[in-house]
Amino acid sequence: MRELAILPDDPAVVLPALRAALDGSGPAIMVRPADPPADAAPAPGAVPEGVAVVVETSGSTGHPKRVLLTADALLASAAASASVIGEGRWLLALPLTYIAGLQVLVRSIAAGTEPALLPAGPFDPRVFAAAADDARYVSLVPVQLARLAQSAQSRPEVATALAGFERILVGGQRSDPRVLDQAAAIGARLTRTYGSSETAGGCVYDGEPLPGYRAEAVAGELQLSGPSLFAGYLDDAERTDAALVERDGARWYRTGDAGTVDDGRVAVVGRLDDVIISGGVKVALGEVEQVVREEFPALGDSVVLRIEDAEWGEGSLVVADARFCGRRPSLFAVREAVTTRLGRAAAPRRIHWLEQDLPRLASGKPDRVAIRVLAGG
Repeated sequence: MRELAILPDDPAVVLPALRAALDGSGPAIMVRPADPPADAAPAPGAVPEGVAVVVETSGSTGHPKRVLLTADALLASAAASASVIGEGRWLLALPLTYIAGLQVLVRSIAAGTEPALLPAGPFDPRVFAAAADDARYVSLVPVQLARLAQSAQSRPEVATALAGFERILVGGQRSDPRVLDQAAAIGARLTRTYGSSETAGGCVYDGEPLPGYRAEAVAGELQLSGPSLFAGYLDDAERTDAALVERDGARWYRTGDAGTVDDGRVAVVGRLDDVIISGGVKVALGEVEQVVREEFPALGDSVVLRIEDAEWGEGSLVVADARFCGRRPSLFAVREAVTTRLGRAAAPRRIHWLEQDLPRLASGKPDRVAIRVLAGG
């Protein structure tokens, strides 16, 4: 077993410890928030040999896991990314409790550069612009990009910062096409990424697997293979065996995402566990969410959840952020738009308007567990 050091989300602490974890001169590391949830599981004191980093998943579906990553996997991910977008100085704009934030440091270590850092505190486009300085690369989640693109309309320094990056990686969840277009019009060079902690970060860029990676859709589930797959879940052999499979002489990670792979291009539909049976028809809630966001700008920050329907069986519920949704579209209009594109079985049953921001995880993803509680769904 290898000793595991539990570190605070502080780049000054994590960067040297990560460097030692990667070269084997120090213990493995796991980064935790300064104020972990009261019900957080006790941190382990050791991990299997070969493990360099443990990443605790966000638990957005209520089932957090501890992902074991080797130094080889982390560095392979960084090398594959660099082979496509190049190397240079990175700006760290994401928490180190998440793989996307940690990978900024791994890429910096691999490139022999020192990352630029955002000051601690809430995400502020003006602070981001000042911190960008001479950084060439940055990873963002869609909510950050949306705030930057909006701010850039009235603040030239934010627009200049966005256009100054050689590459902006955007991942972690589905991006609003309107925001992508708005940012691209400013001059931002964007790459949409797909991956997870289990793949040591994004391994599909703009729908194409990075060099050395493969993607397949097996019975509608996306599966990924490549050199950066995780070693397993800590103390959870059952989940590990369910997620990692051997096929064609290679290890494959079962993502749990529904999607397609056509001519090598990957398209993600949503989570397999968010496929419902409505009126005897399979409906992917991710597709419903995409249609709602695309057809109604006022619902661009909404999420779609599963509910029970007495007549149709399962149904869907749109949950919207009331403070930023502008003019509210009617349920009839939303149902008609979704019906036109996906069929009547996919039409949402109701809309719930929150009187607060959508709860979010530190990564920027919607906290669907908390949202469901607020919506009474």
